[in-house]
Amino acid sequence: MPKALLLLALLLSACGLTRSLADEESRLTDNPALLEQKANYLNQKAERRKDAPNIIWIVADDLGMADSDLYGSGMVHTPNINRLADIGVRFENAYVTASVCSPSRAAMLTGRYNQRFGFEHQLHSRYLKNKLEYLIFKYFMNSKPWYPQNQDVVPSAELVASMGLPATEITIAEVLKKYGYATGLFGKWHLTMQDANGPNAFGFDEFYGFMNSNSLYAGKSDDHIISTRNKKDWTDKYIWREGRNGLSAIQRNGQPITEERYLTTAITDEAIAFIGQSKQPFFTMLTYNAPHTPFQAPADVYAKFSDIKDPVKRTYAAMISVFDDEIGKLMDYLIRTDRFDNTLIFFISDNGGASYTHVADNGGYKGGKITNFEGGLKVPMVMTWPAKVGQGVRFEPCVSALDMFSTVLNAVTPDAPPVALDGIDLVTVIRSDQPAHDYLFFRKGYNHGVRSAEYKLTWNSETGDSLMYHIQTDPFEHVNMYDRAPVTERETLIRAYTQWEQSMITARWPGMINFRYEDENRNVYWFEN
Repeated sequence: MPKALLLLALLLSACGLTRSLADEESRLTDNPALLEQKANYLNQKAERRKDAPNIIWIVADDLGMADSDLYGSGMVHTPNINRLADIGVRFENAYVTASVCSPSRAAMLTGRYNQRFGFEHQLHSRYLKNKLEYLIFKYFMNSKPWYPQNQDVVPSAELVASMGLPATEITIAEVLKKYGYATGLFGKWHLTMQDANGPNAFGFDEFYGFMNSNSLYAGKSDDHIISTRNKKDWTDKYIWREGRNGLSAIQRNGQPITEERYLTTAITDEAIAFIGQSKQPFFTMLTYNAPHTPFQAPADVYAKFSDIKDPVKRTYAAMISVFDDEIGKLMDYLIRTDRFDNTLIFFISDNGGASYTHVADNGGYKGGKITNFEGGLKVPMVMTWPAKVGQGVRFEPCVSALDMFSTVLNAVTPDAPPVALDGIDLVTVIRSDQPAHDYLFFRKGYNHGVRSAEYKLTWNSETGDSLMYHIQTDPFEHVNMYDRAPVTERETLIRAYTQWEQSMITARWPGMINFRYEDENRNVYWFEN
């Protein structure tokens, strides 16, 4: 340790500032009554509808609104994602409940606002342990635009290990398994911190993938792979260092395995094999990590983007192209095996593009991943079900990732689990051409938001920043109307948010880091992660 840091450590120790701050936290526990209620529901006999479809969810990781050309011009031509939309429904205003992956995915899988069960913040495997680490991080590490939170209490290692989706929550996989479906998840999990609480503990018969937020797509020295470091992204070096170790290891049902295939391709191959072996209706989740960091792409695909001079952006584009190819391979398999027409498919990104990588394209939408601006919360979303839904539909009203659960549920059974669900059946709504939601709500720490069909209101309860946009005519959030919008409109939004928040609970674990965002007018905003 450098002398200056050693001296600082001694001084802090003398002042009592390096004490462990974990002793004030208690381990997360599950409500026994809710566990019993869940068990009773799942153990009840049930019959599915006679025309219940197969189900496939395809979840991209950090795919921005203009990373593909799904909505017109975009960085990468994605003919297969476009084909999926042309056969079904392209949602023009689709939102997730959180602008980071694990809370967003928790809401998808449960059909409930993640704030209902305290899954408010991103899962982190490592928190700052004491005041010394905080000060070193703050003053000696160049981590911009990320800044450590000054906390009086940080979680213990035991508490970190117990974070994640509560066992009391009922996932769509558990519901579908109850109705006789074969269930498999292939790719990224990032909803719990231990293998014992992984996908197999939440209704999935088969799991192939990794537990963490990230993993390598291929070996670092694979001659057939272009591996590109991103020096503009401070987090990149830690992802490369982690590699495929620990929670980032590739596994099958809790057991680490050696994987030589390019991961995006392997995820598709594993899903197709699972579908082919299923003797009953299937629910298959393909939770690709593409195009999340680290940036690795097959050399032959990388070569196709020679017009892109920036090697980081070129690799990113190639990753999206491979991702699209894999979706095409899956579609072709379903069509070839006569499964496509009666398969309900959802395609969605878990949040907006990660603008801090300096390569993601959110298509002019403000902000990006982490933020509560449209670039963080508005996502590409498609639904296809040839047997029930028309082709080439462009649906304008606001929809939510929450709606995926309710749409699938209604396709399978008229019954519902004994919990409050927050989504709606999109098939019914599309046929009626009615608004899907009066309001959509967002909360992550000190960041709050509510969107109606016409307005969007967001605010920071620590800094006092308050923003209001006429989102219907200003989708890119250029003009803050907070002081000019009708008072009645602002009060209506606040009243709706307050009523919603009464049904939510306090976050079950704290955020770890603050994210600084500066807009085109050099206004600075802060977001908790």
